[in-house]
Amino acid sequence: MNGQLLQAYEDGCETFEGLRDAAVAHVTRLIAGAGLNIHHVTGRVKKRASLEDKLRRKPGRYGSLADVTDLVAVRVITYFESDVSVVSRLLEEHHVIDWENSIDKSKMHDPDRFGYMGVHYVVQVTPDSPDLSGFAGLKFEVQIRSILQHAWAEIEHDLGYKNREAIPREVQRRFYRLAGLLEMADEEFMTLHRLSQEYAATLPTRVEDAPDAVFIDAPSMKHLLGVAPVRDLDQQVAAALNVLLLTDWPDPERPQRLASLLHYVGVHSVGALQKELRRHEGEVVRFASLLLPRLREAWTPAGGARPGTSVVHYALLRACANPLLDPHEIVSMLDLRGVLSGDQLVAAVREAYTQVMADGSARVG
Repeated sequence: MNGQLLQAYEDGCETFEGLRDAAVAHVTRLIAGAGLNIHHVTGRVKKRASLEDKLRRKPGRYGSLADVTDLVAVRVITYFESDVSVVSRLLEEHHVIDWENSIDKSKMHDPDRFGYMGVHYVVQVTPDSPDLSGFAGLKFEVQIRSILQHAWAEIEHDLGYKNREAIPREVQRRFYRLAGLLEMADEEFMTLHRLSQEYAATLPTRVEDAPDAVFIDAPSMKHLLGVAPVRDLDQQVAAALNVLLLTDWPDPERPQRLASLLHYVGVHSVGALQKELRRHEGEVVRFASLLLPRLREAWTPAGGARPGTSVVHYALLRACANPLLDPHEIVSMLDLRGVLSGDQLVAAVREAYTQVMADGSARVG
């Protein structure tokens, strides 16, 4: 019997590989369509040696190859435990689940349980299965775990313990302690995620009502790039250079770099930044209009001025005015090296600053 099953496996390998690729692509699209950000989706086809070992360990259990429900498997690793249930619901909504062969370990509440939570679904492919109808009649397994659940499972597998009875009593307690710690860590990560989302959602109101009480950080900086006075001053700089302001510039790290930059020059609250930009508005625009033409190699490939350019030029002005601050440090924070050397960039900054100061003195005179 085993020989017939292995031959059927060999004959169907190309089909199984096709199902694997289609299932990974489908699950990826399903998750993306739900707007869910996860760690990764991977797939595999069971190796012949692994199938042979499974058949040998469980003689008589599999009457046909269709009874082996994990020949094709998709693994979904989420960042947060709460997203495991979200992915589970997506599968339930879009597919027929073989509940008899599926396992939801998250519903095992024994306080001394061995192992760590996760969900294993067996999906039955039907003619109505989205993206997979060409493989109707086949099944594939979907393993859904958070990244910490995945770490546990991989280490557990490496240690070779398959059930509670297999663990030496001397190490059982440490297993349970570790499982508890990982569960707590998963919960804390979910709490951090929720608090971060709540913080970002309340930023517009807090900035409007009490800007002096809002700390400069990546989320607040991201918000400020889209509102006055930063956005207005950015527009003025772009207009002075006769270029577009690249409002959709794809640089997720820029808010963090700008926040670090502002802390370096001593600006720590949103209110302080707003006041400083309004007070030095003319100097910032004049400085940018003098400096950027000297550094065309560093910014013109982007095709325009990037969001936060006014913040950058304000910080450079402040660094030049304060002998305790180093423009080289700002160049490093903004990752401006490459086309020009750090010394070339700083020399251009100091030349533009000298001219701005001279222009200011001339107007005063």
